[in-house]
Amino acid sequence: MNVLRRLPLLFVLLSAAGSSYAAGIQIGIVAPQDGNFATLGAEIVAGANFEIQAQKDAATVVNEPCTEDGGRAAAEALVAAKAQIAIGFLCTETLEGALPRLKDAGIPVVTVSVRSRILMEDALKNGWPLFQLAPLDSAEAAMAIDTILKNWAAEPMALIDDGTIHGRELVGAIRSALEEKGLKPVFTDTYRPGQDQQIALVRRLKKAGAMRVFVGGDRSDVAVIARDAKSENIPLVLMGGDAMRAADQPVPLLEGVQAIALPDYASLPAAQQTTLAMRAGGIEPDGYILPAAAAAQIASQAAAGAKAENKPIADKLAGTEFQTAIGPISFGQNHELTENPFRLLEWRGNAFVPVTTPSN
Repeated sequence: MNVLRRLPLLFVLLSAAGSSYAAGIQIGIVAPQDGNFATLGAEIVAGANFEIQAQKDAATVVNEPCTEDGGRAAAEALVAAKAQIAIGFLCTETLEGALPRLKDAGIPVVTVSVRSRILMEDALKNGWPLFQLAPLDSAEAAMAIDTILKNWAAEPMALIDDGTIHGRELVGAIRSALEEKGLKPVFTDTYRPGQDQQIALVRRLKKAGAMRVFVGGDRSDVAVIARDAKSENIPLVLMGGDAMRAADQPVPLLEGVQAIALPDYASLPAAQQTTLAMRAGGIEPDGYILPAAAAAQIASQAAAGAKAENKPIADKLAGTEFQTAIGPISFGQNHELTENPFRLLEWRGNAFVPVTTPSN
């Protein structure tokens, strides 16, 4: 992810004296400003600030140390700044500490990062005003299940994972759902990750008759499996998860490898105007920059709607469709995204691109 030369200046401008540079609504931006997550925090601030300035709203940046105590402190800072809505929030711990106080103050939150279903269940139970712009941790598996049922049901299929918690749980959720639908894999296995070659694995896949393989593992392992299958002349269609969005090294990914992953937001049609404007201003829309910009747009649109209808902002966040830099966004009554943002992508050239028709 690029570190923008402008970001230190943005932090200074936004952190100073409440940062009220316009007469619009007051938006709190909660993001790490130091430590291991400072670069991600800089992305959140840059994206949010870009739209807040365009909307002529006002902003207060609050540091996020990713602890419960830090969350409580962040909440008090937002209350003191008279924030009407808060966006950002990279860490679950911050939200756990902040949400009770923000509920009392009537300040709703749109997180761009946290995906925890458990936290959302707690929020709904306790009446905490939390809305998740990030997909839930179960959304990746849900899209993989739907894609496999639509595209792979007629072909012998294998499910393999790398033994990590995420890989194992992802493949386990997929396998359970597929078997409930009567679709049983011809081969399942846990492979040893990080190996220079996986020839034995691809030969076992061939022996089992597998033609399509979902891999719950890292991009580097999928690249090795794809390379070795090609060298053995074994025709496998490989699909990974969101972990495929990583550096294309040390082994380059082969053409046609698929992934269930979040799209490159900067490539979306809805993002083109914002992307061009950001680049003209020296901001490359990487990482959390566009999601944070979208969160700022949601905050402004929700506040305007709430003012017009004389109701709390949180009431407008649920059930309203917002036009944003990453496309139309709406939250259900469960405060989660109504549309799963994961997509079936395919590696072409040097990027993942959307698959618009089922693969043969």
